[in-house]
Order: sequence, then C-alpha cells, then structure tokens
Amino acid sequence: MNIVIIGGGFAGVNLAMALGNNKDFGITLVDKNNYNFFPPLIYQVATGFLEPSSISYPFRKLFSSKENVHFRLGYLQKVVPEENKIILSNGELTYDYLVFATGAKTNYFGMENVKKNAISMKTLDDAIEMRNKLLQQMEQAAIATDPEDIKKRLTVVIAGGGPTGVELSGMFAEMRNGILKKEYPELVGKGSEIYLIDGGDELLSPMSVKSQQETYADLTKLGVNIMLKSRVKDFVDDTVYLASGETIPSKTLIWAAGVTAKVFEGIPAESYGRGSRLLTDEFNKVNGTTNIYAIGDTCLQLSEPEYPHGHPQVAQTAIQQGKQLARNFKLMVENKPLEPFKYVDKGSMAIIGRMKAVADLPRPKVHFGGTIAWFAWLFIHLLSLITQRNRFRTLYNWMIAYFTKDQSLRMIIKPTLKETVED
Repeated sequence: MNIVIIGGGFAGVNLAMALGNNKDFGITLVDKNNYNFFPPLIYQVATGFLEPSSISYPFRKLFSSKENVHFRLGYLQKVVPEENKIILSNGELTYDYLVFATGAKTNYFGMENVKKNAISMKTLDDAIEMRNKLLQQMEQAAIATDPEDIKKRLTVVIAGGGPTGVELSGMFAEMRNGILKKEYPELVGKGSEIYLIDGGDELLSPMSVKSQQETYADLTKLGVNIMLKSRVKDFVDDTVYLASGETIPSKTLIWAAGVTAKVFEGIPAESYGRGSRLLTDEFNKVNGTTNIYAIGDTCLQLSEPEYPHGHPQVAQTAIQQGKQLARNFKLMVENKPLEPFKYVDKGSMAIIGRMKAVADLPRPKVHFGGTIAWFAWLFIHLLSLITQRNRFRTLYNWMIAYFTKDQSLRMIIKPTLKETVED
C-alpha cells in the first residue's frame, strides 16, 4: 500500500512512525521544511529562552531507522484524484492513499496591512524573525533620543488571548521586569508597555473560569495591559488601530489571533467546511473522495456528538488521529472493520510566568494552578517533544533559565545580502 502524507507536524509524523518498518506499507512524507518542530514552544525560541534545535529535528534523521518511510522536500501544488497523483513544486508522486496533515496557517481575516506588517507565531521562521526584530528594536531604542520613538520600539502588542498570547505576554513581562533592567539599564523607565488584546470576554476562552480568572490576575500583576472585547482593525505607520477607535503607537504587533486551514487545487469545494477545514467521516476519510484522508488541524470531523463543531485544533487531536488512522490502515490490509475515531480529552494548560501556570483536567473535572501546574506544564511539554535529544536540550536550557532567571540565547542571527560589485 503506497501512502503519501502531506505535512510533517504532530499528525503526519505520528502516522508515519506508527507505520514504520511495516512491509505492507510504503510511506512518503512531503513537507516544505526538512524538519519537524514543536509549535507549543516556538514562543520560547522567539524570546531567546530556547534555541531552534531544541524543538526541531530533521525528518531524514528521524526516519533513518524506518526502511519503508521516505521524505520528500517540496510544496503541494495540485491534487489529481482521478489519476491518484499529486503535483509538487519539484515533481510528481502517485499514491494509493493520500493523507492531508497540513495543519493550519495564520488567519489575518482579510487585513492586508496586518498580514504585511505583523509577526505571526506559526513557524520557526516566525520565531526567529520575531527574536531578531525584538532585539533590533531594543538596540535601536538604546541609541535613540526621541522619547516617543523609544516608547514605540519598546511597546509590544499581542493580538489573541489564547495560550500563545498569554504565554508570550507573561514571558515579555518577566523579561522587561528582569532582563531589560540588567542588560539595558539605559531603557529603564522609558515606557516599555505590553498589551494583550482579545475580542472575547475572557482570556483562554476554552478553559475553566478559575483558569481564566487566575491568568487575568497574574498577568495584570506582571504589568500586562489586558484589553478584552477589543479587536485589532489595522496596523500601519507604527500604529495599531482598534475597532473601538483607540490607537496604540508601536512598531511590533504579534498576531496570535486566529488560524485557518489551507485549500488545495483538485479537492472538491464541497469537501471543505468551516475555516477551510476538510470535512471527514468518522474514519477521517475526506467527504466526496474515495482514498483521501485528513488528520489534525486541517480535519473537520463532525461525527462525535460531544464535538458538534469539530475537535479542538490542538496537539492531542493531531497525535490521536495520526495513530488511529495508522491502526485503520493496518485493519484495511487485514480486511477487518475499521474503528471510528474517538477523541480523548487529556485536559488543557497554559504557562503564565515563572512558577505560574493554570491547568484543567476533564476527568475528574479538576483545576489547579501555581507551582504544581507550572511543573506539570514543563513535564508534559518535555514528554511531547519528538526525540530524547530534544528533551535533554530543552531541559538543560530550562534549568539554566530557572536557576539564573535568564538565558544567553539573545543573539541577532539573520542572513545578509552580499554586496554586488559592478563591473
């Protein structure tokens, strides 16, 4: 059975690994990057507390012990279902079964200036861009003389009150209250502000009321300006415009406010649902197709009564769907009945700052916060990293940060354009 997987995130990698070294399957995983990375921790790369290699790992190295799993670097351009073929940016592939595990991309809700000028938080490229920009703004602020210009460079606006927005806000606040004072003493008292903006009535909307209240209180105590029931409308000329008419002068807008799935040529329009996600049956087969499947964030499965609007777009959904689809492929080979996907909610959590976090467990329904939740967050995220190497590197960096309340990874590293010499 020849299976092509598009996307090497949680869903795609778990599917490929579960079918690895199984002679009944030939697996080809296609991705635009040559590495897997761990999205929940990219904000720590962006803030200089982890290096990129701590949360990423090359696909070819990952699959080197799986003889039947192969990697192809490329972009998917078109699907030709009637020929069981896909067209990539660098060639073609045929398949018996095609699996979309393409995740989600940033949704700017049609705001072109925000798309052009804001920093998203979806990829390692985004994280490195953000780290470079923040450090460059601080260096420029250190030599600037205009108070308004300095304040613009030091003010960070974060749109989106989900886990990413909350975790970034807390990290920035602690950096401002500690690292900034030590390393940039000339900037102390120059107006550094952190704004967290969300259109809802609360932060961390899917979590419990206790988690929401504790998060709000802890971030406020850290000095974060929280603006609920507010929405970013535009970002141009170093100014963030809100729907209310308010403005925030800033050179940095971080966009963590929404995601949408990707649409691919060759897939029928009726196969897409809300948020451009692919509609599937209980076995993850895309509606209107015979041998195309979707798992993870790009999948919209409406078969479970408990999730009438689809499963949450989180890591656990992707991991569980990847493993379940692998089991079903094995059942296909054995001509046995397939097993419908059933999501197991393992709870949700968010880190707010040093020794501060919130966590909710579904069964039994329990909330806990503070130090216990903080250690639980660290433990769960360490276990979720893809290799032992990633776990050790991340733990090492976290230990340094914990004992020193600092980290030495704040370096501006970016490609430079070579000067051209005219003949």
